[in-house]
Amino acid sequence: MSLCALQWEEFNRHIIELDGNVNVSFEFFPPRTYEMEQFFWKTIDRLSKLKPVFVSVTYGAYSGKHELTYNVIQDIRSRTGLIAAPHLTCIDTSPHQLEKIAQKYWNNGIRHVVALRGDRSADCNGLKATMMHAVDLVFLLKKIGNFDISVAAYPEVHPEAESPQSDLINLKKKIDAGANRAITQFFFDVESYLRFRDLCVSVGISVKIIPGILPIFNFNQLQSFSNMTKVKIPSWIISMFDGLNYDIDICKMIGIVIAIDMVKVLLKEGVRDFHFYTLNRFDLTYTICHILGIRPKIGGAG
Repeated sequence: MSLCALQWEEFNRHIIELDGNVNVSFEFFPPRTYEMEQFFWKTIDRLSKLKPVFVSVTYGAYSGKHELTYNVIQDIRSRTGLIAAPHLTCIDTSPHQLEKIAQKYWNNGIRHVVALRGDRSADCNGLKATMMHAVDLVFLLKKIGNFDISVAAYPEVHPEAESPQSDLINLKKKIDAGANRAITQFFFDVESYLRFRDLCVSVGISVKIIPGILPIFNFNQLQSFSNMTKVKIPSWIISMFDGLNYDIDICKMIGIVIAIDMVKVLLKEGVRDFHFYTLNRFDLTYTICHILGIRPKIGGAG
């Protein structure tokens, strides 16, 4: 038996031993067109069968569309019964406005929030950035109600951080303010995540540091994301997608293999929670979860 086959046999045996003790959550963004909306609900329907711990819906800073995110959240809750968490940014909204939004969430049964500062933007549609940071937003939310709060973490360091140490201190402040978990920016260097997780423990951060997994299906799009976030794309990944710009099916298969290889290592290191950046697509994420043993019950749809 080849080394690769032995590794897969070991991985499959490990999955069986876990007996479904793996938790997933999914991120979506609000659809903007009728066609996008149809595919969005198809994706929600398919992935909801996997019983995620929660799903989140993004809100872009400066978009001025909190209401759109809120409506999508409420629709997901009513159609699926899933726990749905809106993203909330504070860089583009005054404390008074944030209090009103948070109170509306609380009054309407929304208990989970992804609290973010939001990215700075040169084109902010006439809105001025506030001096608030994510830690301030966590404090504000906790004053309104006992929200379950997720915050962002950066294994490869936030691009605006003064240093890795200051970035880590900032994360600890968010946790100390009441955040319940941290979800990482996507990454492809598993060792960077593991080192970061160890550093979090060393400074007294005890909440889960959930790895954010971005399945690759469009390499040009990934490069665009990488330029924005400063996440490093390893040279071996660049090589694997070389010349495949127009072969989407092959790109999907490679993306699945890359994600599964990452998950294999993370599972061996004790990780049991994974957050998938779905980009409103179900195919790659559903396939990866199926391989992980996360499947609909026999007789259910899917």
